[in-house]
Amino acid sequence: MPRIPRRDEDLVWSSDGGDTRRRDGPGGGRPGGKKGRKGGGAPKPPQADAGGRVKVRRETAGRRGKTATTVSGVPLDDDGLRELAGRLKKRCGVGGSAKDGVIELQGDHRDVVVEVLRAEGFDVVLAGG
Repeated sequence: MPRIPRRDEDLVWSSDGGDTRRRDGPGGGRPGGKKGRKGGGAPKPPQADAGGRVKVRRETAGRRGKTATTVSGVPLDDDGLRELAGRLKKRCGVGGSAKDGVIELQGDHRDVVVEVLRAEGFDVVLAGG
């Protein structure tokens, strides 16, 4: 008599055990983690350049088509960057993050961000599309 395969091996989530995907494999147990993905992961964020200009750009790459406003090149330490990100998020009424020297805001808020940064004395340029 042929052995019937266990269906639990294909199980992704169950209320009994939670997320049962392997944590040490490709993707680290996160949805969308696929083996053989081109590009080797997320691109490195641009670092602050010697010009001292703060770059504000709209990006959709790597966000499943959703738009994000990124602010890079801000001459602040990590605490100052997080504080500035908090002010920008409150002003725009959106979520976001500040990490690796880049502030990310959900949605296209370039005009408001440029206005706030110029009012605080930063040399701001719109970069990209």
